Amino acid sequence: MSLEEALSSLRKGDFILLHDGNKRENEVDMVVAAEFVTPEHIARMRKDAGGLICMSINHELASNFGLNFMHEILFNSQNFDAGLKKMVIGTAPYGDRPSFSISINHKNTFTGITDKERAFTISQMAELYKNKNIDKKEIFNSNFKTPGHIPLLIASEGLLSKRLGHTEMSIYLMKLAGLSPVTAICEMLDSQTYAALSTEKAKKYAKDNAIPYFDGTELVKFAKEH
Repeated sequence: MSLEEALSSLRKGDFILLHDGNKRENEVDMVVAAEFVTPEHIARMRKDAGGLICMSINHELASNFGLNFMHEILFNSQNFDAGLKKMVIGTAPYGDRPSFSISINHKNTFTGITDKERAFTISQMAELYKNKNIDKKEIFNSNFKTPGHIPLLIASEGLLSKRLGHTEMSIYLMKLAGLSPVTAICEMLDSQTYAALSTEKAKKYAKDNAIPYFDGTELVKFAKEH
């Protein structure tokens, strides 16, 4: 599937399937632009993908909020002794540090876990990004609560020049599509093999459901050329 087809799908509020590459996690994620997220999107990710439903944000927005990566928060915590700090992940098996930060719910949710409430939390983050005439940090602090049911993922500041994860790839796609740099992503898992869904099965799912399948290695090539 071409890059333009993937971008067109994202602009319409539809899913794409994004494979990061054979030399990294080798996983396929369902990706949708946060500004278009509905409860139907969350339900489909939950049922058809089955992984962890997360929200990726660009580095600038995270910096505006004063957010750090979770491994930094835990390692610098005075409540973690030397033994606990040994648990903090360094380089993951796929080659870099995880992009996880805190997890959040919007303040106007109850438990935060339902499809409606997760969709609301995600879409409200995209709305916050688009509003140019407010103090984003103040609104973030007052409108979102932690811990919650939406894990936040922070894209590296240099995007694909620094890290080649689904977090960075999805945010780079938003940039190319002219959309808010906030996405909902979820790994596709296989309930038969109990592992990540293979690229062959992911491609079949994409074909059967008319969803663009995009190879992240092609995105890396595009980024280097442009």
